Amino acid sequence: MTDTDWDIGITVLAGDWQELEIETAISATQAALGAENVAKGAELSIAFADDETVREYNRDYRGKDKATNVLSFPQDLEPGPDGAIVLGDILLARETCVREASELGLMFQDHLSHLSVHGVLHLLGYDHEVDEDAEEMETREVQILAEMGIENPYIDREQAREPA
Repeated sequence: MTDTDWDIGITVLAGDWQELEIETAISATQAALGAENVAKGAELSIAFADDETVREYNRDYRGKDKATNVLSFPQDLEPGPDGAIVLGDILLARETCVREASELGLMFQDHLSHLSVHGVLHLLGYDHEVDEDAEEMETREVQILAEMGIENPYIDREQAREPA
């Protein structure tokens, strides 16, 4: 599947991913790319998987033998010999995404959008290893999601529901 502004490759590796979910991830990815002013024609891929597949990637590439919601594999942001910018790959784990959305009281589509934006920002060099970087990344995620009409995923849901 290719978008007119960016080349977004889609692969379903495993899991019970529905077309609407895939479209949601693509839309969120496009929103993040646009918000970050990524050059038209830049390339990335999104792989949709199950927890077991993501666990294997997480173990093999990060040394963590467990599933996680999203993994990002950034490439060099410099244009290649043909002028193309290859951002990298994003890998999403369906069961973890579904479970987290339920536990957090979020709509699945909103959580999937958040994780897609999160994955794109990692491809663009954002990270959350230290508090200052995490704050910058979270702020950017919240801004992009707000532009998409999605509530801040970092607010305390229980506190937000309690009357003032």
